[in-house]
Amino acid sequence: MPYVHIQITREGVTPEQKAELIRGTTQLLVDTLNKNPATTFVVIEEVDTDNWGIAGETVTRRRAQEAGQ
Repeated sequence: MPYVHIQITREGVTPEQKAELIRGTTQLLVDTLNKNPATTFVVIEEVDTDNWGIAGETVTRRRAQEAGQ
């Protein structure tokens, strides 16, 4: 019974894109590990950019700096 936890920043991902992540991840486990899709769980967690850091800075700050360049 696979459980896959995907974390992404909350930046406008559409319901269709999330559905494709779930479908694609499930299919990858079916194709690669012969797992049963009926017992494969995929959870997508959207994290606010203020709560996600890279190289000592929040993603919010990094995005603002990139926009200002």
